[in-house]
Amino acid sequence: MAAMRLPAKICGLSTPEGVEAAVRGGAGYLGFNFFAPSPRCVEPEAAARLAAPARAAGVSICAITVDAGDDLVDRIVRILAPDFLQLHGKEPPGRARELAGRTGAGLIRALPVGEASDLQAARDWAGLVDHLLLDARPPKGAAMTGGLGVAFDWTLVKDFRPARPWFLAGGLDPWNVAEALEVSGAPMVDVSSGVERGPGLKDPSLISAFLDAVRRARPQA
Repeated sequence: MAAMRLPAKICGLSTPEGVEAAVRGGAGYLGFNFFAPSPRCVEPEAAARLAAPARAAGVSICAITVDAGDDLVDRIVRILAPDFLQLHGKEPPGRARELAGRTGAGLIRALPVGEASDLQAARDWAGLVDHLLLDARPPKGAAMTGGLGVAFDWTLVKDFRPARPWFLAGGLDPWNVAEALEVSGAPMVDVSSGVERGPGLKDPSLISAFLDAVRRARPQA
């Protein structure tokens, strides 16, 4: 029987060592970044090589895109065959419908959160995506839409109950993820910069520590 996977996504992986730590630690999802300005960006061919052992272990593979055009999406799907496309830009609901039909992949929609009113945007995505991902709203003028190590007020989402399971993201790390889960009530978590020793450099020991903290906070049945 395959091991039960944790409701946690390690995002922005780019090395075999990072992937190995995530798989060994029980992550349920791995994310590969295809946004060129990000220090975590990889080519689809590299992502496919990295993802192979994770997929064999029953881990879901996610492709993180930001307002990606059809050519890039088609290339990612052809080479990586991700289980999910994560939309982390300004893609409207119509684009999500188009991508779902074009790719056959599941969809994760990232929504920026800075205040309670931001949660209203979730209604536009009901029935369109498999999961939502609530991330901290990036500072004005930021080059990236996520992976900035910034948290938002977790109490804003303690009563957030969409129809599908959702990820809490933004500023999580091995030392605060248990508190974040308790305060927010989030069913799933996502981490990127919080398990790095430098921009885009995943630290296997931090990945292991993060997943251990999630496991202690959410004991497996």
